[in-house]
Amino acid sequence: MYFDATCPFAWVTSRWLKEVEKVRDIDLSYSPMSLAVLNEGRDELPEDYRKSMEAAWGPALVAAALQINDPSKVDAYYTAIGTLIHNKGEGHKQGAGAYDPLIAAALSEAGADASYLEYAHKRGSEDGSVEADLRTFQDKAMEKVGNDVGTPVVELGGHAFFGPVITRVPKGEEAGALFDAAVTLGSYEHFFELKRSRTEDPDAAI
Repeated sequence: MYFDATCPFAWVTSRWLKEVEKVRDIDLSYSPMSLAVLNEGRDELPEDYRKSMEAAWGPALVAAALQINDPSKVDAYYTAIGTLIHNKGEGHKQGAGAYDPLIAAALSEAGADASYLEYAHKRGSEDGSVEADLRTFQDKAMEKVGNDVGTPVVELGGHAFFGPVITRVPKGEEAGALFDAAVTLGSYEHFFELKRSRTEDPDAAI
């Protein structure tokens, strides 16, 4: 699954996959993507949202640095920072560096070196930089799923798609049944889209 830690939709999907791990034999891994990269150049977006994208760089850059240098910590980092942002009400930050305290706490919880916080401020897209790495992960996700999508991107058995977008976390066999359905749809070569209007916001606590 490709994630941006600040995205509530990705968070709910990621927690669903954690539940699926308990009832299905799956090999689950997370890789960063970036809402900030995805929304670059979209001047029509509200200013508050653009400031949110400035803040979103930090957690994503740190995730990219971990993915390159210490990939075994990515899952735990995402779980730790996602819990703070989405389950403990620490989200909706705006402006560069706004997530620094949460990143520091998440790195500690994940058992990752505290120095990774420095990557939150290492912008610059030249080859070999952490931003270039993040953009590479973003490109990988987009190559797998196509354009005009957001987070999350989930790859199942070699087929990737945007979503599933869910607003609550199913548990137990319900989580497994939803996964089975997603695999069935996703594995059909000619399946592309299933969508309806959303009437509620995501809530991982329910």
